[in-house]
Amino acid sequence: MTTEYGRWLAPAEAPPRCSEGEWWSGARPPNPRAATTAYHLGMYLDALELLDEERDAWRPFEALADLTDERLTVPVEAAHGWTGRQLMGHLLSGHEVALAVATELAVNETSPAMERVDADWDARGGEVVNAEIDSTWAALSMDELRGRFATLPGELRACLTVVPESRWLKHSDHQRFFRSETTAHYEDHLADLAAILAEAG
Repeated sequence: MTTEYGRWLAPAEAPPRCSEGEWWSGARPPNPRAATTAYHLGMYLDALELLDEERDAWRPFEALADLTDERLTVPVEAAHGWTGRQLMGHLLSGHEVALAVATELAVNETSPAMERVDADWDARGGEVVNAEIDSTWAALSMDELRGRFATLPGELRACLTVVPESRWLKHSDHQRFFRSETTAHYEDHLADLAAILAEAG
């Protein structure tokens, strides 16, 4: 199945959706296998505690939505030459793949999507995959990007509330995966966010 935003799964492989939103292939951390072992497994009383943590960690990035279209397209040297638009797309691509995985875990014990994304990364390498992702997001209009930025994080949180905790919160590998695509990923890019916001004044 290919969405209007990029490549994804063959129709026979596509699981039911948790929401009405589209989902498609997203970016992985710079080294997903290394990241998976580096991110510490959190101890949470319930899923809402982790989701609240993720919501708080995401909140600073919402400031990107307040920047003008012009400001979002200015490369910032202190942010590795990225624009605000690129940072938005990069973070959302992590949300996208997490949503695909959560959609599968809502109805199954395992996620073939997670395995396929990891295999694709291993086969083609992060540089190629991330370049493809960057190109996919660059093809979106600013309105489309802003729309996904406003809705996709909430879609992921809503989907995770219907995934049995045993399949993600209390599953060490899956919990690490979701944290690597959300809270830990945000932490990796806080300096980029600060540089982009500072450049925008």
